[in-house]
Amino acid sequence: MEAQLSDVEAGRRFYGELFGWTFGQTGDSGEDGEDGESDEGGGDAGDPASGPERPKAPGKAEQPGTAERPGRAGRPGVPQQPVTSLRAYLEGEPVAALVRKTDGRMPTVWSVYFHTPDARALAERIRAGGGQVVTPPHPVGELGTAALAADPEGAVFALWEPGGHRGFGRRHEPGTFAWAELYTRDTEAANAFYGDLFHDALFGPDADPDFGRAPVSDVFPAEMPPHFLVHFLVRDVEAALGTVARLGGRVRVPPFETSYGRAAVVSDGQGASFALLQR
Repeated sequence: MEAQLSDVEAGRRFYGELFGWTFGQTGDSGEDGEDGESDEGGGDAGDPASGPERPKAPGKAEQPGTAERPGRAGRPGVPQQPVTSLRAYLEGEPVAALVRKTDGRMPTVWSVYFHTPDARALAERIRAGGGQVVTPPHPVGELGTAALAADPEGAVFALWEPGGHRGFGRRHEPGTFAWAELYTRDTEAANAFYGDLFHDALFGPDADPDFGRAPVSDVFPAEMPPHFLVHFLVRDVEAALGTVARLGGRVRVPPFETSYGRAAVVSDGQGASFALLQR
């Protein structure tokens, strides 16, 4: 999973203090962390190193340039480019990525990725099920293949077919991914759509899903569009809310009980929403 942000360095400061993450340039295994692998099955939410290209605004080109690694001084007289992407680590294992938006009109969001052994085949099944492939499957260097899609109600998610980067090195621990909840207007339609795409991962004999769904109106105003909400595990929700506020974030929904734990919805200082989950 990854956050699409206007200011990656501000994101580094916020999430570094909130979750204890360290950071390195995408593709690095150097001074700030080491690459790790996870053996996630198809349908699990994943953590790509960098995600699918979001559609550019009409007439606006992507800005060229490569960022310096954090902490490395630039050459005298040469202006340093802003950091465009960082991989986040916890105890040396990859847990997320922060990516700079290429267009300010793009949403500031946390994106959920689903692991798949064949992104192109799954993209065809998404279309056949009434969903939309927003960005077709495409290679992300040697790291893997990514795509961006939307379900029939418009909830956006991404696909990750791993190459050199498998996904999470840690999850279900404090400071890491714990759950993804789809807030939708039609839970039965969501069951059918995602059940067809990820049947074994959700309903198979060995299924241990970290993905659920609920009506939008259970937590949000009824007019809120359907969407995925990423949950990070914390030891103490109330204490974490205090840290979010101190770092310039906002509490969007105070703590409430769910079938999978005690959750609260917050946003970082740039507006990317996510949930804190205590179990």
